[in-house]
Amino acid sequence: MGGEAPEARRLDRAMSFGGAGSIPEEALHLVLGYVDDPRDREAVSLVCRRWHRIDALTRKHVTVPFCYAASPAHLLARFPRLESLAVKGKPRAAMYGLIPEDWGAYARPWVAELAAPLECLKALHLRRMVVTDDDLAALVRARGHMLQELKLDKCSGFSTDALRLVALSCRSLRTLFLEECSIADNGTEWLHDLAVNNPVLETLNFHMTELTVVPADLELLAKKCKSLISLKISDCDFSDLIGFFRMAASLQEFAGGAFIEQGELTKYGNVKFPSRLCSLGLTYMGTNEMPIIFPFSALLKKLDLQYTFLTTEDHCQLIAKCPNLLVLAVRNVIGDRGLGVVADTCKKLQRLRVERGDDDPGLQEEQGGVSQVGLTTVAVGCRELEYIAAYVSDITNGALESIGTFCKNLCDFRLVLLDREERITDLPLDNGVRALLRGCMKLRRFALYLRPGGLSDTGLGYIGQYSGIIQYMLLGNVGETDDGLIRFALGCENLRKLELRSCCFSEQALACAIRSMPSLRYVWVQGYKASKTGHDLMLMARPFWNIEFTPPSSENANRMREDGEPCVDSQAQILAYYSLAGKRSDCPRSVVPLYPA
Repeated sequence: MGGEAPEARRLDRAMSFGGAGSIPEEALHLVLGYVDDPRDREAVSLVCRRWHRIDALTRKHVTVPFCYAASPAHLLARFPRLESLAVKGKPRAAMYGLIPEDWGAYARPWVAELAAPLECLKALHLRRMVVTDDDLAALVRARGHMLQELKLDKCSGFSTDALRLVALSCRSLRTLFLEECSIADNGTEWLHDLAVNNPVLETLNFHMTELTVVPADLELLAKKCKSLISLKISDCDFSDLIGFFRMAASLQEFAGGAFIEQGELTKYGNVKFPSRLCSLGLTYMGTNEMPIIFPFSALLKKLDLQYTFLTTEDHCQLIAKCPNLLVLAVRNVIGDRGLGVVADTCKKLQRLRVERGDDDPGLQEEQGGVSQVGLTTVAVGCRELEYIAAYVSDITNGALESIGTFCKNLCDFRLVLLDREERITDLPLDNGVRALLRGCMKLRRFALYLRPGGLSDTGLGYIGQYSGIIQYMLLGNVGETDDGLIRFALGCENLRKLELRSCCFSEQALACAIRSMPSLRYVWVQGYKASKTGHDLMLMARPFWNIEFTPPSSENANRMREDGEPCVDSQAQILAYYSLAGKRSDCPRSVVPLYPA
């Protein structure tokens, strides 16, 4: 009995390393073709040199989580046959105006060094990066003949001239994604040329941009692109989209447009959506325009009401007619009453986002926005939820415990406690956070942004202790002392990315905590007990670990932005990350590279 297990292990290793009974090369190629999860791929590549080589040759997609974590040359050498590449640039804080415009994250080296050599590349996704017209021209020259997917997500630096070149040259393009990009509008010809030259186009998204829309070009798009299933656009009056909707027979998803003349129901009475439409996001819609949705509301699976003028009562009436929703995005004007309707109606709901609304009291829910009451109701009523992101005015331990008890499929949880209410019912949230983490065993992403006193050192220790398989965390206003941070860090075995804001920790404690988290690959911190030089951060220095320090600006120390947040450079920032590329060469003056020196 004792000799059987070692014999089995010897057999397994022989099959892996290429002995007489090893798995044939062709079979390995076929099997690995069905392995897509990057963590599984990573494990496969570590088995032996042979498997490492076959993984390199069969890997079809790679996501570079931070553009300075690897060099284009290293990526090319490791994965020469990539078909799809995604590169992420600036820290997430750039979306909230906390990163200077000249910070870096330039797409040029990635395009210049990879577009031509990656001969199989069909899809490119750049996020929060600076992309120029020249970059897109180089991409088109090298890959335009076979590019099927181009996603520029929250990027800046290019114009519609480059988009026109893409439209004219990339005739196999199935997806063009430009949402929230800052684009210089030099004319509308790009959209016309896209319609004429790309009959296979399936997805077009330039939502939340300032690009001008010509309704005739959209009608041409619907006429030429019979496979168009998703369109998200910038502002365009709905009365000008009637012809497009009539022709877009295959359309399943639409977002954008605008009800520019509020209350003119006669003007919009002829708007009829395509019969297959099941995902909708409308802009500037008010109470009078809401009945346009009623005829097909029961078919909707995704509904985005973040940019509407609906009241709490409007939300209640509309959502009550949408029993098949899987995804819902709203502002906190929906209130606890509206979330009660969600809980009663949307039993299949998987994703719920409650964004911060306008600070104008006249636009707020009459009972104070979203609180523990609404979250508890949703947790009990919508048990298929996989994602919850909510701005709340009040919260209790009991509400968090309810989420941990009933939302067993939750993979992503994000909570921001607003500072509108003078008194919060139940702080600290230590026990509620512990119950949520213990109950939601599938959590991979977790964000908790509270107010001072919202979480004690004990609660911070609970987050580390019960972090499980969580790989990303954002924490703000948590903990009381350095001891809480150390206790948190000792429990985070699988955490790969950490963001901290408005914390009370010292540089020395931050450095020690970061060093003690074995899987951590990226950390960004803003608002802590910073020194003038960041010298204590060197305690976390080690090979392949870059440390960048942004000292606070004395000029802006007490200045605030219009939204009440501190100016970008009024608080010190830390960015530390694992990198095979070494020290970056494009740091702006405001950033001090501490290590490598």
